[in-house]
Amino acid sequence: MNLLQKWQQNRLFSPFVLELLVIMFVVEFVKGALLLTILPVYMKTSLGASAFVIGWTLAAQYIGDNLLRTPVGWIIDRIGYRWTMLTGVLLTFMAVVVIATTTQYIWTIAACAMLGFGTAPLWPCVITGTTEVAGDEAKGTIMSVVYMAWLSGVGLGPVAINFFIHGTQYSLAFRLLLGCMTVVVLVALLLPKKQGKHGEEEKAATLAVTERREGTFIQRVAAYMKEVRRSLSVSPLMFPAMFAQTFALGILTPILTLYAKEVLKLSSLQYSMFLIAGGAVTVICLVPMGKLVDRIGIRPFLIPGFAISAVTLLCFSFTKSMALLYVLVAALGIGYALIIPSWNALIASAIPPEKRGTVWGFFLTIEGLGMIVGPIVSGKLWDVYGYHAPFLMSGSVLVVLLVLQMFISIGKKGMVR
Repeated sequence: MNLLQKWQQNRLFSPFVLELLVIMFVVEFVKGALLLTILPVYMKTSLGASAFVIGWTLAAQYIGDNLLRTPVGWIIDRIGYRWTMLTGVLLTFMAVVVIATTTQYIWTIAACAMLGFGTAPLWPCVITGTTEVAGDEAKGTIMSVVYMAWLSGVGLGPVAINFFIHGTQYSLAFRLLLGCMTVVVLVALLLPKKQGKHGEEEKAATLAVTERREGTFIQRVAAYMKEVRRSLSVSPLMFPAMFAQTFALGILTPILTLYAKEVLKLSSLQYSMFLIAGGAVTVICLVPMGKLVDRIGIRPFLIPGFAISAVTLLCFSFTKSMALLYVLVAALGIGYALIIPSWNALIASAIPPEKRGTVWGFFLTIEGLGMIVGPIVSGKLWDVYGYHAPFLMSGSVLVVLLVLQMFISIGKKGMVR
């Protein structure tokens, strides 16, 4: 069998999966460029907003995104991928238009909330669609590919957009982002209404007719969620574990730049090199690790991943040697390259295939709460206890997770109990 035939038979690189990955990469590129590079400076210099207003502007995006993830999962199960994703990317496109044209920060805040609503379908659609295609035998590999697309977009967006910003002139940067969103809208139009075999479209249509006869919209949603709970066989420990995993990461999000600039006194170039060192190691290792997770199992990678990351974070703020700091950053990248495919394979194993969209949306909501609470706790720890505290808290949470995951049993086929 030649290489072309192998590629055509590989479900992980089907047109459907590639379309989802392109949307993931480009939307995260736009989002990263806006939230991390453009908005904090643009709102301060061009719109005259205070730091408090800027903080709430960014928070509006995360809150809007997280609030809709569970409903979006339910919608995916009902109407499929194309219209769910298309609605989201059109809202995102409109949000970028408003941000690019408004001169009042109140509209920028509203646009960021719209951006959150628009990006809410992204993760449920991508995770649901790709894991449906991959099946149980390749869930670690596909999660690695998804996170590689995400990390590449998030990392490249804030860096690349700087080449299109000239002083206080942002028009070229906004044109680039609008061009990117135009591409995403066109790709979303190519998505199927439903993915899978066994006549899912017909089944969904029949179910919709049946539901219309059975009661109001609220009653149908409540009945569906009750059915989801019955079909979901998962350890109760999974829910605090999912929150803790993103909480540990959320603690680091707002203080990394602060620590680099105020404590380590790094230049922008040095800080960029640190981010590239950790991010590049993670991206390079993700797919090989994902393939090994599918071949060997979840636990052999989850335990060392949590252990390496925890030790690295507990030591990080006490290290002043630049060479050793690079080693620790690379080690953290390896740790997360071990965690991402194995942890998400663990979560995917707990999801009933027939309720994939709704359950992924619910799980992503729990994980999103960690990303909301983490930064709030982090700022308080920094102000009250100093710069060591957030790193110690994040490392300690990972130690707790290392112990907690040992009590979540994994069956022979990777099913969580």
